Amino acid sequence: MPRKILHIDLDAFFCSVEENNDPSLRGKPFAVGGRPDQRGVVASCSYAARMYGIHSAMPMARAIKLFPELIIVSGRHGDYGKISNQVMDYFKTLTPLVEQVSIDEAFLDLSDIPGNGENLAITMQKYIYDNFNLPCSIGVATNKLVAKIATDYGKSSKRSIKPPCAIQVVSPGKEAEFLAPLPTIALWGIGPITAGRFAALGIHTIGDITKWSTEERNKEIGKIGDELVNRSLGIDDSAIHTSHKVKSISNETTFSRDVTDIQVLHETLHKLSESVGRRLRKKELAGITIKLKLRWQNFTTLSRQVTLLNPTDDDREIYTVVKDLFNTTWQKGKPVRLLGVGVSHFSKSQRQLCLWDHAGEKDGKLSSAVDSLRARYGTNTIIRGSELKCTNADKPKYE
Repeated sequence: MPRKILHIDLDAFFCSVEENNDPSLRGKPFAVGGRPDQRGVVASCSYAARMYGIHSAMPMARAIKLFPELIIVSGRHGDYGKISNQVMDYFKTLTPLVEQVSIDEAFLDLSDIPGNGENLAITMQKYIYDNFNLPCSIGVATNKLVAKIATDYGKSSKRSIKPPCAIQVVSPGKEAEFLAPLPTIALWGIGPITAGRFAALGIHTIGDITKWSTEERNKEIGKIGDELVNRSLGIDDSAIHTSHKVKSISNETTFSRDVTDIQVLHETLHKLSESVGRRLRKKELAGITIKLKLRWQNFTTLSRQVTLLNPTDDDREIYTVVKDLFNTTWQKGKPVRLLGVGVSHFSKSQRQLCLWDHAGEKDGKLSSAVDSLRARYGTNTIIRGSELKCTNADKPKYE
């Protein structure tokens, strides 16, 4: 019995929430994101704005040049998370097999629910609109790969100033037929560079990939060729993953103006380290790899990392490491555009204590107390003096 996999994508989700909060925005070109004079980026834009070539991840300054009358909305990120959770909770009333892949996107396995996939999609789309006032598009297929591509295809085929609200169904056994005429870039794992390389070889559609001779394919792309052909035929047996394992925790900030002041740069690293440490403790995680991200004025981006002997969730240790990484990477006086701090390679947070040494335990309790106060009264409620400086004696041991 073929599976019934649905891919649901909330159309221009951030913008839809903003329109619900301010109905005067409906039908107008607007974007959610940062200010153009502060190097803001478009997080989402209305379909009316997309008609002018504006899209997500575009610098807001560029968007304004494309359409000077563009309305900019700063965004209500707390609302987005809350409403997303409500929609995902609705999905879970239908089936426990829900894989949330982003704040506005999920896969559902409805194989055990009576009815055909198209009727289920129609029912779900109507419920989401009636109860949350949110438009959505849905792809229906026998697997995740084809369902996702079906959603994208359905949305792209309805280009207007209104949300597409598309439903695209790929019947069992029709996967290869559906995929064949689509451009290669529509397939998972193929980006613009790879698509360009394929085009140079005369391969323009997904169907062209399936006709590629094994000898020539192996010569050009090696071992991944067989997997790529399977995808091109619409073969995908990947399961619905109901839990998402966190691989890293990070925070970064883009300065409104390039910064050369060492004190400001250190203070920024300190605040980012505090934020990352607080999030680690909230999730009861500790990591051994600490990473610095640094972007220069010309957009060149560097990353540096070190691996500790023992996992940590301590702000001060994280800050000490990234400060050292920064000091050995930064060229005095060179303008910095962005700084980021991250921790990865996790284990459950466990502090190693010597039999008579209670310092680690005290530090853990202190961090928890500080986290609680900041959560209740704000991040600036309490500042530990010891966090404002790092001595050589504080430095952790590296591998």
